[in-house]
Amino acid sequence: MQYDTIILGAGAAGLMCAAHTGGRTLVLDHAKAPGEKIRISGGGRCNFTNMYAGPENFLSQNPHFCKSALSRYTQWDFIEMVNRHGIAHHEKTLGQLFCDNSAKDIIQMLLTEMKNAGAELRVNIRMKSVAKTESGFSVQIEQDGKTSDLTTTNLVVATGGKSIPKMGATGFAYELATQFGLKVTDTRAGLVPFTFPEGRFKPLAGVAHPVRITSNNTSFEEAMLFTHRGLSGPAVLQISSYWSEGEPVTVNFFPNSDFFADIRAKKKTDGRRNLSTVVAHFFPGRLAEFFSETLQLKGNLADQSDAALMQLAEAFTSWQVTPSGTEGYRTAEVTLGGIDTDELSSKTMETKSVPGLYVIGEAMDVTGWLGGYNFQWAWSSGFAAGTAIKAKL
Repeated sequence: MQYDTIILGAGAAGLMCAAHTGGRTLVLDHAKAPGEKIRISGGGRCNFTNMYAGPENFLSQNPHFCKSALSRYTQWDFIEMVNRHGIAHHEKTLGQLFCDNSAKDIIQMLLTEMKNAGAELRVNIRMKSVAKTESGFSVQIEQDGKTSDLTTTNLVVATGGKSIPKMGATGFAYELATQFGLKVTDTRAGLVPFTFPEGRFKPLAGVAHPVRITSNNTSFEEAMLFTHRGLSGPAVLQISSYWSEGEPVTVNFFPNSDFFADIRAKKKTDGRRNLSTVVAHFFPGRLAEFFSETLQLKGNLADQSDAALMQLAEAFTSWQVTPSGTEGYRTAEVTLGGIDTDELSSKTMETKSVPGLYVIGEAMDVTGWLGGYNFQWAWSSGFAAGTAIKAKL
């Protein structure tokens, strides 16, 4: 069966691309249903974009690569589509937009757009082989025990990265890249919780606190969550993409106040109180107990010199810990690295060395922050490839 375009992957990028290619387009996926990562995202409500999305919110060996696609299909373009389909949504925090109802509304919108563009979808298939031909590509698949041989002029790789393997994620995109002679940068788990040895923070599991967390000269201010395995929460997920193994992270528990000035002022009103009791005013109970024990807080507040209080403030505003690692791809929201952007056109997402072969979404070395940015990259890169293919037909 001959197609103009075959898209491998029915995730966010693949569905978006299919809605814009025109011609005879087929989308293939090994999952039982399209858009599975969309469905589970944002607690089932899909953080589908961010109002502040820009090139500075993405990591890549080439930080300029994402600029063209992001400028030609912006968050406002996607929001317009969401509004056109009557999907109610709201801003949660920091420009993050979520569906009021369900992430399934976004999936249905993309399927409707895809259907209107004349694209076909086949799920629950097994990829057997992909090969280059004189006129394009041959793709062999198996479905319900039957093997089908397909041919296409254009082939789009939209199979994502390795994150969340229980949702079907694999390294298939990188295998294809190697087959076609494309460079792949080192990959690792991103937007992922930190782990620590011997359940170091197990007594604090479930405790959260707003922080500024810093690693490799990059900082984020959001909530940090203590877990049975280590540290999580938005701030930790964000900084994990910048962290290097073996390096410490620095946590400021009071990023928007002067702890030294605040506790020094309390000497006048609560000087007779035990230091650990006063510290408990600044932290959730279990966290206050943890610091009282680890810092061995003793004596009354009035007995503390300014130097001692300054040292205490330093402990709370420059708390350093070194993770033993991360929870890995099992819980990572994204994969850092991927198919090298040097291999691709930033305008069309077509590979430079294999005409007709395109790479979009998470499969390439472009990774967004937490908060709707990775979905925006899926929309922008999918649009770029889809419209480029349509222009060729």
